[in-house]
Amino acid sequence: MDTINRAVDAIRSRVKTPPQVGVVLGSGLGGVVDSIAVDTMIPYGEIPGAKAATVVGHAGQMIFGRAGNLPVVLLSGRMHFYEGYEMSEVMLLSRIIGRLGIKRLIVTNAAGGVNTSFSAGDLMLISDHINFMGVNPLRGPNIDELGVRFPDMSEAYSEELRKIARDAAKNLGLTLREGVYLALSGPTYETPAEIRAFRTLGADAVGMSTVPEVIAMAQMGIPVLGISLITNMAAGVLKQKLHHQEVMDTAARAGADFSRLIVGILQRFAAG
Repeated sequence: MDTINRAVDAIRSRVKTPPQVGVVLGSGLGGVVDSIAVDTMIPYGEIPGAKAATVVGHAGQMIFGRAGNLPVVLLSGRMHFYEGYEMSEVMLLSRIIGRLGIKRLIVTNAAGGVNTSFSAGDLMLISDHINFMGVNPLRGPNIDELGVRFPDMSEAYSEELRKIARDAAKNLGLTLREGVYLALSGPTYETPAEIRAFRTLGADAVGMSTVPEVIAMAQMGIPVLGISLITNMAAGVLKQKLHHQEVMDTAARAGADFSRLIVGILQRFAAG
């Protein structure tokens, strides 16, 4: 908790207006930054306890600004479990912005499509998740200042916020899929047999992030909206091999629609 408090104090000394909404931007999805009025940008390496981002497509900055009149903070990139970080480090940035006072968090990711009706470039609203990362990020001594020992996960992804997202997508003329996100530790992509098993379990998309942040927010009582950009079809769906460049290329192609959706949602938050 000392690390979180030091980070919060350091950030408050540099940021004038407390953010009301946080946005976590996944691989290649940093274009949303261009849609807000930026006030302050803090590299992760300058935040006590945080680490510089190492993955291509993650800028590694905490960005404060406004979407219209709504104070927001964007996490342009995240820490991943597969990079070798402890779960406490993976959750650190989301816990910090939670302590800064955000009332809602939008968490995004680049994901592989498990549902065979999906296509690369689709936007998927996350209705629920399956944690296959091999560990619960809250394992270990509980930090009582952050929340209860046994957080409820029955509505990890707020239905109220999902309705706002659906309305925003409809208003923008965007098709918004909806489904279950399954998270693994990575960094290997999944095998075709694993993808068939995950489809049987009810997964619609698969990735290597998001769940730790969502669990951290559930403990802190902060509502979450989750959105996946389907950047590729998962192993075995198409007869082609997977690579990170495909993720980046699809994110670049679909980035405009993704940014429009996030901005549309933030505008509705500001109006509401």
